[in-house]
Amino acid sequence: MTAPDPPVRLLLADDHPVVRAGLRAVLETEEDFEIVADVPTAEQAVGLAARLDVDVVLMDLQFGGRMLGSQATAAITAAPGAPRVLVLTTYDTDADILAAIEAGATGYLLKDAPPEELAAAVRTAAAGKSALAPTVALRLMDRMRTPATALSRRETEVLQLVADGLSNAAVSKQLFLSQATVKSHLVHIYSKLGVDSRTSAVAAATAQGLIRR
Repeated sequence: MTAPDPPVRLLLADDHPVVRAGLRAVLETEEDFEIVADVPTAEQAVGLAARLDVDVVLMDLQFGGRMLGSQATAAITAAPGAPRVLVLTTYDTDADILAAIEAGATGYLLKDAPPEELAAAVRTAAAGKSALAPTVALRLMDRMRTPATALSRRETEVLQLVADGLSNAAVSKQLFLSQATVKSHLVHIYSKLGVDSRTSAVAAATAQGLIRR
């Protein structure tokens, strides 16, 4: 008889205790999964991913602390032999998707995914293959079909901060860009969205699901 495959070892990172408890309840019903820890901050996820024997980290994007899920994903995946990161979030905007994928996430799933889809995505990520929610895959395909009009990651970052109420000066400080560069990004954004103001750009991008309000 051959020995059974070792379980997929999971680390859960979400700042909501109810969400972590729910994920545990769902994932612990799978015989080939083992949850080694769950944490409420992105910083803790980075630390434990480096110290524990983990195969897949389920990562939220928004935390109450200073580090974002995309930043934690980049820190985790940068290490040699790092675990895979499967983003599990409520956000499906271009800004969030691009930040996570470019940070090294193997998969991107929404929290309303049914349990069987979540389990399948975990196994796919553990195998080193891409696991994308259908709506996320569609958004990425749409971007590939219309690259000339798609906002770049930096442009979505700039516009997201504008939508959050930051001035050009505050945006430049947060992204370590000159104010002239921020203005240049906004000019390109206006052209791509067919608008002529910050307010119109935010409204158009929100309506298209490029950023969140």
